[in-house]
Amino acid sequence: MDTEKVIRKELLAVLKDHNAHLSVEQGLAEFPLEHINTHVPHIDYTPWQLLEHMRLAQWDIIEFIRNPDHVSPKWPQGYWPSKEVEATQEMWERAVKNFFTDLRSAEEMVKNPETDLYAPLPHAPKYTIFREILLIADHNAYHLGQLVLLKKYWKKQ
Repeated sequence: MDTEKVIRKELLAVLKDHNAHLSVEQGLAEFPLEHINTHVPHIDYTPWQLLEHMRLAQWDIIEFIRNPDHVSPKWPQGYWPSKEVEATQEMWERAVKNFFTDLRSAEEMVKNPETDLYAPLPHAPKYTIFREILLIADHNAYHLGQLVLLKKYWKKQ
């Protein structure tokens, strides 16, 4: 058994396939666009704010891996859109498109046999690409669950 191939296959599975949860494609499919700016009682963010948070966090992690000069946004405000912004359908669609573009970048890193998943990042020796890919998958799965719950909420209304 080629352990390296197995690990890459499993990393790709947690990034893009469903395994123990829906894929991001399934979670976002048929999202009720009339509710992308709607607050649910006791929830501090709208679906668009949550999607944009997912996109920003994923983008930041990928840039952290690729660019030694990358400066991450300030936490937490740099990882969330302004609460005053009301998203249009175009903004939602752009966030979805950019999210998947960045997700494909992460997948390509994993697929590339030249990518050393376990080497410390030269500019951040406490971190590896392996760790950062798991962080992307974990963060996306967590927030995808929230988006799916919001979608189900409106389907039952």
